[in-house]
Amino acid sequence: MRIVYIHQYFVTPQEGGAVRSYHLAKGLVDAGVEVEMITAHSAKEYDFKLVDGVRVHYLPVSYDNSFGFAKRSVAFFRFVRQAKYLLKKLNRPDLLYITSTPLTTGLIGLWAKRKLAIPYIFEVRDLWPEAPVQVGAVKNPILKKALYNLEKRIYQHALKIVALSPGIRKYIEDLVPDADVSLIPNFSDVDFFKPSYHKDETYLQKLGWNKETLSIAYTGAIGDVNAVGELLDLAEESQRRNKNWQFAIMGKGKKLPELKASAKQKGLKNLRFLPFGDKSAVRSLLSITDIAFISFDHLPVLKTNSPNKFFDALAMGNAIMVNHHGWVHNLVKHNKLGILYDANKMEQGIKQMDVLDADRRKLKEMKQRANNLAVLHFSKEKALSRLLFTLDPQKYPMPAIDEVYMLIA
Repeated sequence: MRIVYIHQYFVTPQEGGAVRSYHLAKGLVDAGVEVEMITAHSAKEYDFKLVDGVRVHYLPVSYDNSFGFAKRSVAFFRFVRQAKYLLKKLNRPDLLYITSTPLTTGLIGLWAKRKLAIPYIFEVRDLWPEAPVQVGAVKNPILKKALYNLEKRIYQHALKIVALSPGIRKYIEDLVPDADVSLIPNFSDVDFFKPSYHKDETYLQKLGWNKETLSIAYTGAIGDVNAVGELLDLAEESQRRNKNWQFAIMGKGKKLPELKASAKQKGLKNLRFLPFGDKSAVRSLLSITDIAFISFDHLPVLKTNSPNKFFDALAMGNAIMVNHHGWVHNLVKHNKLGILYDANKMEQGIKQMDVLDADRRKLKEMKQRANNLAVLHFSKEKALSRLLFTLDPQKYPMPAIDEVYMLIA
């Protein structure tokens, strides 16, 4: 089988960020599937690299999450145009595997099916345009209608659809009842992210942390919908109450300068900002962290998210502090992985942390359950087996039904 995998934001573990596509593409190659990746980079010219058996085509389309709506839109459509041109030059694949966001990547699938008779599978990471509409980035009623119509067309014409969470799958099935939707959540690289039973003294000294002191860290995007400011509020209240808890934030995004200014204004001495790093840097921080902070803004659409940082933290054996309701919240609650934090109930949050600070055995049990969940239910091998079955159910066995996936937001 030959597949062209299309992901505008493809990155490797060495680059850092969301590496789902890297692991799935590499896994497909290891299983004997020929994979070519079409992606973008900020260089001014086309480039080609062989990345662990995946033939990667880099199109010259600059993008940054600090771009405004108009500039983002230009980048999205430039990628669509260049991807179409490249597809006509490549050897014909058996199918396209297209991942969103942005939703505009679906235009490539619609075009390829109509002009080249190539079927496509569409992977839905986030609900577009529902997310930008709820965030307020898309307000024009005509544009909203056009985007919702495009979304429905993409789903209707897809050979199959891959959803990253139960909530996303339900949304798609309600919109297009006849759609063939597979559930393949994000996953944990349990070979790379493993619990550390001895905290790195050198790294602790670098941060000015005490290995016996309760530590909370956030890793990942720092954008409009990530609500990382709620961690600053918790750090401020902790400092006001003379708690010796340690906080850290590692990430990048348009809200980072604002967060740093807020932390300075609050006079936070218990919080460290660390530069955005690759997966090794994330692993180093999580290895000395007790609790991973998983946060999103409080919008209904964000309840469906399947964040990479959550699965990294599970594999590392971190307890979880989640600030929003939804699928992740249900997983944390059902499996007793940590703290369900409501920023409007600060007193309750402080009390929950007090309990874990005082009862390290309870904290240790949460950590162990987190790692067990990653290993037993969210390994990349499980995700790959589901993808292979989705691609070719005649050749690959159907994976066993995993009830933990079914916790619907």
